[in-house]
Amino acid sequence: MPAFFFASPSDVGYRGSMSNPDIVSLLNAAAQARRGGDVRLASDHLHAALLREPRNPVVLNSLGMMALDGDRLADACSFFERAIEADGTAPELWMNLAKAHRLGDDDANEANSLDRALAIDQRHFMANVRRAELHEKRGETASAMHRWSGVLALSEASGQSNPSLDQLLAHARRYIAQVAEGFEKSLSPRLDVFRDSDADPLALRRFEACVGGVLGRRRVYANECHGLHYPFLPADEFFDRDHFPWLEQLEAKTDVIRDELVTLLAGETDGVIPYVRQEPGTSANKWTALDNSPDWSAYFLWKHGVRQNEACGRCPQTAALLETLPMSDIPGRSPSVFFSLLRPGAHIPPHTGVTNVRAIVHLPLVVPPGCAFRVGGETRRWEEGRAFIFDDTIEHEAWNNSDALRAVLIFDVWNPHLSEPERDMLRGLFQEMIDYGLDGDASIDD
Repeated sequence: MPAFFFASPSDVGYRGSMSNPDIVSLLNAAAQARRGGDVRLASDHLHAALLREPRNPVVLNSLGMMALDGDRLADACSFFERAIEADGTAPELWMNLAKAHRLGDDDANEANSLDRALAIDQRHFMANVRRAELHEKRGETASAMHRWSGVLALSEASGQSNPSLDQLLAHARRYIAQVAEGFEKSLSPRLDVFRDSDADPLALRRFEACVGGVLGRRRVYANECHGLHYPFLPADEFFDRDHFPWLEQLEAKTDVIRDELVTLLAGETDGVIPYVRQEPGTSANKWTALDNSPDWSAYFLWKHGVRQNEACGRCPQTAALLETLPMSDIPGRSPSVFFSLLRPGAHIPPHTGVTNVRAIVHLPLVVPPGCAFRVGGETRRWEEGRAFIFDDTIEHEAWNNSDALRAVLIFDVWNPHLSEPERDMLRGLFQEMIDYGLDGDASIDD
């Protein structure tokens, strides 16, 4: 059903039980009476239709819209809820219920209704707009920025334009610019400290360019990152081993780590979860085949910087070894450490990661023939006990063409081309983002 106002059945587009000519006739009569300004007669026609079909969502929705026009919000909510009980697959019904809650200043129920609409269609334009407005009203800065950015992207993709839409999009741009300006002022003291330090000029130049990207002050041309992009770092597909003198120490423990994984998989596996878990209502995309699928699953030892104590307790020697290694330590983001499990026949599609300030370590543990990994223009076959480190912001993919499970230990370390002062500056940047309410989600790793 498209957006509901008071409309005829053909306008509404409902196809459920509209074969009843009496209902169609009454709805048309109600619409005609409404257009003529006779609200009482329109209501009589709709209630007559409701007596014939008490669960007809078009009739219930039309009564709800009349109640909204009459400022009878409780009645409107009741009619919309009954319409949803009859047809819960129409996002517009949830949108009308959200409007009733918004007029009643009921933020919690408005949010729930909008989320239910988005669970049906993540790209529903007005649901995203109303969610952005609600986040902004409630001072939820990061969520509002995310939604308003999404609204701008959806509008750009549609190519549509009209005065009302242009005014809405102008507000979205102003809001994003104001938040960026406020964040820049908040960040300024930290920047001044770094600028006044004796850090390498090249490091400061790269960091300033990074901040400019965060603030939307400049365009950065480099790797494909879905989150923070750090300018001017070399775009290495696979990093040289010389950058990581501790790799042999890691590789020497391959058997120990593999044994702990095998023991884990032989027992309780409740901590093994599908790696790809998309929000309900997400449109079909390259991850759909793996969404909530055990074909690619993970067992996390650290997740977004938080040590998973129970999991580490089940793999104590692996956890103890990892704690001796220089993993990246970005507030609220890393390290992430997990066993990556790829079932026979599974394929992880080409994609890029979230940020190039980190590098991704693979220690292959169980690798049957027919498994391989591509980063950019180079494809490698995993070798058990032979680690490699790559830049996941360069397009990469993986596949298991064997008839057995493939298992790899994966964790993240700092990009080796970052100096220690730059790492300190980045820690400060991410901490300020958290403090200011701009922390976001991590993304796909493999």
